[in-house]
Amino acid sequence: MAPNPKLAAALSAAEAESGEKGAIYETILADIQTLASPTTAADLDAIFDSFFGQSLGLVASRSFLTTFIATLKSIEKESLWIEVGNRTLNRLAAQPSSFFDAAATIYELVATAHENDEDFLDAAKALAEIPLDSSQRKVSDADKARVWVRIVRNYLEVGDDTAADMYINKLKNIMHTVSDPDLNLHFRLSQARIQDAKRDFLFAAQRYHEISFFPTVAEEERLHTLSMAVKCAILAPAGPMRSRILGRLYKDERSAQLAEFGILEKMFLDRLLSPAEVDKFAEGLQPHQLATTADGSTVLAKAVVEHNLLGVSRLYNNIQFGALGALLGLDADKAEETTARMIEQGRLVGRMDQLEGIVRFEGGEASGEKGSGRAEVVANKEMRRWDANVESLAEEVENVINSLQKEFPSFVAANLVA
Repeated sequence: MAPNPKLAAALSAAEAESGEKGAIYETILADIQTLASPTTAADLDAIFDSFFGQSLGLVASRSFLTTFIATLKSIEKESLWIEVGNRTLNRLAAQPSSFFDAAATIYELVATAHENDEDFLDAAKALAEIPLDSSQRKVSDADKARVWVRIVRNYLEVGDDTAADMYINKLKNIMHTVSDPDLNLHFRLSQARIQDAKRDFLFAAQRYHEISFFPTVAEEERLHTLSMAVKCAILAPAGPMRSRILGRLYKDERSAQLAEFGILEKMFLDRLLSPAEVDKFAEGLQPHQLATTADGSTVLAKAVVEHNLLGVSRLYNNIQFGALGALLGLDADKAEETTARMIEQGRLVGRMDQLEGIVRFEGGEASGEKGSGRAEVVANKEMRRWDANVESLAEEVENVINSLQKEFPSFVAANLVA
């Protein structure tokens, strides 16, 4: 496609000029809307080709490129940014001099156009081409982090957590030098999303919970992040580590506002979950959180079975595998296999008698150490359990008093004895 005739005439005049040509080309760019309206890719390409056909030197070329890119940005048309941007990058690569700064700016412009069109994979690929490690272009850690965080977020949008994880590993080496709170927030959030996608739910829950306290995050988003923390904690493998994160989430006063609070409370208190409660909780999960595992069950189903097994261990001293399977919704063999795995991994305290087809729960808290088989006996276990119950009761009484003070301050003032 040929450029606008009026623009072509101006370019011919510029090429014939014997004076300062750099300023002439910058004037043409400033008048582009007058010389070529609407401005097309052919018009901008013609200006670029005409200028670089003159061999006007490095200083003039850099000044021209700055004006050229600013002109391209001013034309708010994503398809033009992509078409002209990619052609310009190809032409710059063929130049004897390196224009790293200009190339970086154009790559970012092309990536922005792809992001606006929701072509996140192409946006990530464009950003990945930005020269960040060249000896001829010094880039600060903050600027590197800004580019890599964008790449990670684009890859996560298309579900490529493997590629995103590669850039997260790069970010880990420099984030300690970056003070920008927004970049640190996006880095942590991306870490949580990647671990969530990789089904490392314990780590993801911890990250989401940390982010839910960030003051730079809006209140609604903090609650959403807290909700993600609760979901990941519920999906995590049952055991002492999950119990700790469930405890922190349950004691977070904001959790009572969440739709997941009911199931969180039951899990924290080691109560058995009903199928109806599990089905309702599943409605709020993302597709990867409902994916089928290698043994044919879903992540949620496996987490619920293991939780209910822990709940049964609190209710029974011993139970036959057939009866245990009936409580867990499994057959006897599957119940035995699940119990053996949890004991072997140190997530359940008990002994199995396969001849009698029975498991004996020994009480106490599991160590969480794989291969331990059973936890060591905790000194003064009953006294510590009593102390924990008293502490929990005191906290509940304090919560009731605080609620009364908010709703009925005059009643509390008249009747509460300090």
